[in-house]
Amino acid sequence: QVQLVESGGGLVQAGGSLRLSCAASGGTFTNYAMGWFRQPPGKERDFVAAISWTGRTTYVAEAVKGRFTISRDNAKNTVYLQMNSLKPEDTANYYCAARFEKSSITRALGQADFGSWGQGTQVTVSS
Repeated sequence: QVQLVESGGGLVQAGGSLRLSCAASGGTFTNYAMGWFRQPPGKERDFVAAISWTGRTTYVAEAVKGRFTISRDNAKNTVYLQMNSLKPEDTANYYCAARFEKSSITRALGQADFGSWGQGTQVTVSS
C-alpha cells in the first residue's frame, strides 16, 4: 500500500489561502486516484475533492467548489489542495487518501472508496 504524508496546514485568517500537499511513497503513484477529506471537531469525515490518476478529471464537493482546487504532480508523487477564500467553517483536520484505480473521477467518493490514508494536517481559519 502507498504511504501518505500531508503537510501545509496551519492557522490562517478568514479570506486567506493555504496549499496542502500530500506526498506518496511505497507504491506506483500513477496507479492511484487521490482524494482529500476533512473532519471538523466533533463531526464526521467528509469528502472534499478527488483527482484521477492522470489529473485530467477532478470532482470537488459543492461546499468548497469555486474556492478549492485539487491537482497532482506525478513526477513528484504529490497531490495538492489549493484552498482560497477560506472561511471559519473550513476549520478541520484534512486527510489525504489514495484509491487504487485508473479511471476518470465522475462523482463524489466516500471513505470506503479509499484504501490508504495519511495522518492528517490541521487547518484552522480564524474569523
